[in-house]
Amino acid sequence: MELSVALERCLLGGKSGEELINSGAAIDLSSLVLVEGKVCWDLYIDALVVCSDGNLLDSLAAAIKAALNNTGLPKVNVVLGASPEEQPEVDVSDEEFLQFDTSAVPVIVTLTKVGKHYIVDATSEDESQMSSAISVSVNRNGQICGLTKRGGAGLDLSVIYDMVSITKYVSQQFISVLDSVVAAAEAT
Repeated sequence: MELSVALERCLLGGKSGEELINSGAAIDLSSLVLVEGKVCWDLYIDALVVCSDGNLLDSLAAAIKAALNNTGLPKVNVVLGASPEEQPEVDVSDEEFLQFDTSAVPVIVTLTKVGKHYIVDATSEDESQMSSAISVSVNRNGQICGLTKRGGAGLDLSVIYDMVSITKYVSQQFISVLDSVVAAAEAT
């Protein structure tokens, strides 16, 4: 449940006034709307964890980004009824698909603070020594989409800014690698 909540915070963005979070910079749920208030696609994401000795949240986000990159939404023709109260008629194509837009889907990078050091992709052993960790979701434009913190120790605001800066840098490298892996998989 904790992972679910953290993924939701990081992938759907935040409605926060904080300058760290750019609201709406993550998965755009409005792209799933066919007729406002009447018809939309439901997006369900199920993940099965087989093994874990790194940061599970980061791995799940990368898997979700890769899976969404390979997701096609059937082309839909909507015919509105004569009155606004009438349910629209929906014709879903079995042959034509539209690519799900993943351009703003972020990756998540978690920095684990152990002493004065930060660790990316900490192992279980590293995490047993941590004072705290922050997970930051960042899209390819460098926008921060969400942030979540674990661990009991509080963090000074300057440390948070430092950690966020590092995650923004690491995320851009991670996105490049993930894009390459996805492109190679699609080619085969």
